[in-house]
Amino acid sequence: MARRGKGTASPFHKQERQVRQGVADRVATDLLRLIASGEFKAGERLPGERQLADMMNVSRVSVRAALQRLKAQGFVTAVQGGGTRVVSGAGGADPALAELVRLDRGSLQELAEMRLILEVWAARRAAVHATEEQIGEIQRIVEEMERVDHRDGTKAQLDVAFHMAVANASGSVVYRHLLSLIRATLTEMLTYHRYELFGTNWDDLEVLRQHRSVADAVAARDPEGAAAAMERHLGWVLQRYRQACSTPPPPSRP
Repeated sequence: MARRGKGTASPFHKQERQVRQGVADRVATDLLRLIASGEFKAGERLPGERQLADMMNVSRVSVRAALQRLKAQGFVTAVQGGGTRVVSGAGGADPALAELVRLDRGSLQELAEMRLILEVWAARRAAVHATEEQIGEIQRIVEEMERVDHRDGTKAQLDVAFHMAVANASGSVVYRHLLSLIRATLTEMLTYHRYELFGTNWDDLEVLRQHRSVADAVAARDPEGAAAAMERHLGWVLQRYRQACSTPPPPSRP
């Protein structure tokens, strides 16, 4: 009977290694999904290996291998003194984009046009996929909008919170992640909206009415109604951009 060389792994050990690699891949995918969904936020320290192993019902060896994969891919980084932290994927892009829209208000209209497409889709999904807790959160934000003194600077913050809550309720990890990546830009945009583009008391009441229409349609589990309400809301926003950007035609030459 032929004997294997000293450095040759047995079929059993090869199979065991493949199983371990498969578990580590699954753990890495699950961790990446938690990061993308915002469960583990950019800059946040991850739970320790033992806690992650308990959460995912796997060994610490598998967790360690999964974290090594995510480090190699640039999604997490080691923390001095031990532990792992989520890397901010938007760290360079979002501040630069936010600064761009601050300096060039014309670029905000392009973003508003893109939001119209995406947020109508998200509102439709939210009416189908939202949990009762998520519906309650959307309603709570709208109720807070009704109560706050808009002179204290909170109306833009609540506007951001409303649109983020609809994104969370959409059930789309990809969409939530995309929106979280441009959150600083969205905040800059909505601050401009609520204090410059349409900052009057009448505008505040109109935006509140529009937000309430979206929230009520989501709560009623009416996907087409939610989509139509969001389309009316963001269509109204775009109309205000067009009004602000419109200039009289140049005089004709004699």
